[in-house]
Amino acid sequence: MKQIKKLLIANRGEIALRIHRACHEMGIKTVAVHSTADADAMHVRLADEAICIGPPSATDSYLNIPNIISAAEISGADAIHPGYGFLSENAQFAEIVELHNILFVGPKPEHIRTMGDKVQAKRTAGALGLPLVPGSDGAISDIAEAKRIADEIGYPVIIKAASGGGGRGMKVVTDAEDLETQMQQAGSEAKAAFGDATVYMEKYLGNPRHIEFQIFGDGEGNAIHLGERDCSLQRRHQKVLEEAPSPIITAEERERMGGIVAKAMADMGYRGAGTIEFLWEAGEFYFIEMNTRLQVEHPVTEMITGLDLVREQIRIAEGHPLTLRQEEVQFRGHAIECRINAEDPRTFAPSPGLVKLYHAPGGMHVRVDSGLYAGYRVPPYYDSMVAKLIVYGATRQGALRRLRRALEEMVIEGVTTTIPLHRALLDDPEFQEGAYTIKWLEEWLAKQGA
Repeated sequence: MKQIKKLLIANRGEIALRIHRACHEMGIKTVAVHSTADADAMHVRLADEAICIGPPSATDSYLNIPNIISAAEISGADAIHPGYGFLSENAQFAEIVELHNILFVGPKPEHIRTMGDKVQAKRTAGALGLPLVPGSDGAISDIAEAKRIADEIGYPVIIKAASGGGGRGMKVVTDAEDLETQMQQAGSEAKAAFGDATVYMEKYLGNPRHIEFQIFGDGEGNAIHLGERDCSLQRRHQKVLEEAPSPIITAEERERMGGIVAKAMADMGYRGAGTIEFLWEAGEFYFIEMNTRLQVEHPVTEMITGLDLVREQIRIAEGHPLTLRQEEVQFRGHAIECRINAEDPRTFAPSPGLVKLYHAPGGMHVRVDSGLYAGYRVPPYYDSMVAKLIVYGATRQGALRRLRRALEEMVIEGVTTTIPLHRALLDDPEFQEGAYTIKWLEEWLAKQGA
């Protein structure tokens, strides 16, 4: 067991600030790394030490492994937390960190590698007893074989890139005539985006929900689940709003599926935080992927369980056992998170620039994760999310009322944000009832003329 004294945060923005706060509450000093574009970022200002690792381009800074390792060695950091995005699911980075006798606050490199390859992840999930979407048993390149599988599982089918995500390298095929063309296009997109043209095929589910389970493992064969999150409100496969628990999952379903995912992770010997993502339709769960890192939407799970997930990550990295046993995990109330992006709420065009005025909402059970402040300049080089507004209520309706009030209070001037979008969503009766799927938001936006 090793006590972390100084931790380097290999990330930026609100997640870097979130990790910094958890560290300081645990008595751990922090090292912020930053590009030249982020020299005035809040996490850089608050960290005990800050080291510039390159120019604005992420390739030359936040993805620059030699520079990050050098920063850790120069500062004497004994651990690195990768946050989410960037290098958080890069198995090679995790290996290099450990080769330098630095603790990696995350899973074992072999698990990152296995679950980062969607074909291998699906095969592994099936072996671990997780329910799968019908489809090809691994990568597929032969068109005759593809047509045979498509005929067997029935159209429509979806072609997916084995590497990467975000909707790239993904094609829906409705009949056999388009299969070859769409396979080629998906492969070309995957090659351009991820450097890997490998694709696989699955049955295309008509109108499912996106349900994910938060898990934690100690790396020694013990694992627990912390319930599910509903992430079905998406635009172009990007999550917009998340809530926990899901409005449509029963306590019995939660216990059954939670038990299945926890056992799978225990059998795998998984270490740290992870998320098992499913499509849910007509009462059935279908595994789609696993994220071997902390999720953007982790605060809603923290709200309903009372567990600090970043603190838990750090404790597990130090070699401590899990804080809770499964029977000690209790779910209380309802939490909702809005992702606030510096984007036009109708066209979704990025809106970087100077924040002239910033006021975060407050009050009971209102949380804002953000590095914004008046005078901060939102850079154009990175993801456009600038804040997360999270609220808690004893019931879903109570959480919705609190969210409405908090959105009314929140002020960000100087850049255009998606706050008006979230306000409009709260007025929709179907959203209020929780009657939405992964297609709902795009259809709703089309009706609004967006």
